[in-house]
Amino acid sequence: MSGFSATWLALREPHDVRARNVEVLAAVTASFKQHHTIHIADLACGTGSTMRALSPLLAARQEWRLVDNDIALLSEADATTSLERVAATAVALDLNRSLDGALERPIDLVTASALLDLVSETWLERLAAMLAARSIPFYAALSYDGRIELTPSDSCDAAIIAAVNAHQRTDKGFGPALGPSAAIFAITHFQSHGYSLVHGNSDWFIGSTDCEMQLEVLSGWAGAAVDTGKLTAADTDAWLMRRKGAIAAGLSSIRVGHVDVFASPIRTRWADRSQSNKTSSSIRCTRVGGRNA
Repeated sequence: MSGFSATWLALREPHDVRARNVEVLAAVTASFKQHHTIHIADLACGTGSTMRALSPLLAARQEWRLVDNDIALLSEADATTSLERVAATAVALDLNRSLDGALERPIDLVTASALLDLVSETWLERLAAMLAARSIPFYAALSYDGRIELTPSDSCDAAIIAAVNAHQRTDKGFGPALGPSAAIFAITHFQSHGYSLVHGNSDWFIGSTDCEMQLEVLSGWAGAAVDTGKLTAADTDAWLMRRKGAIAAGLSSIRVGHVDVFASPIRTRWADRSQSNKTSSSIRCTRVGGRNA
């Protein structure tokens, strides 16, 4: 499902935390301020970064259902589940084949980070329809939207960016990916299901001192550009060498455009859950060895 290493996820997490749109986060937390317990399903959870980012902002007790198909990433997350007011259960599941399984229990909120740009239009339509049928809110953070700004500029930048955006639309395990159009598609589609939307930019700004992050991002883009066949390996390698020179000189910075979205059903059939949650006594933290996130 994800195909990302724990090392990469750890490297990007501080940038994700800084980038998350505070107004969208405020809308999420405001929607649950009356809840005593919140049941949350986190799709493609990786090592649990969404839980770490969101759980401290929610005053309620939380039961997280963390879903990913990568057992290694779920295992990496096992040490991070001892958060205040949080119980976590990890579920190893292929979201492309078994999306129903991720939503089989009563859920108050579905979350995902850096996922929507990887999925297909058909998959996202199916998710939206399933959530609408259950009147479940959806918080999707850090969807790449195609905007890249590189400093200093280089004559090859535009070609690299075009190739990266073309690569973003290739199959990432869910069919042809939405890539840079994911956020606007999600906004439009959830609105068509009668949801209200709060959304805003959540751009990465990778500064001149973030050398490791810059090198990882630029190297990934170079590889993606070559994979598309739109640039030669020689041209791409030359571009990457110039970029590395700018990093070494302390001159390089990168802005990568992302969008955060919170979709909330205007009328929710789960509205009475906050009242029933008042009788919930305690949270039992269930951890599955090698599968907890």
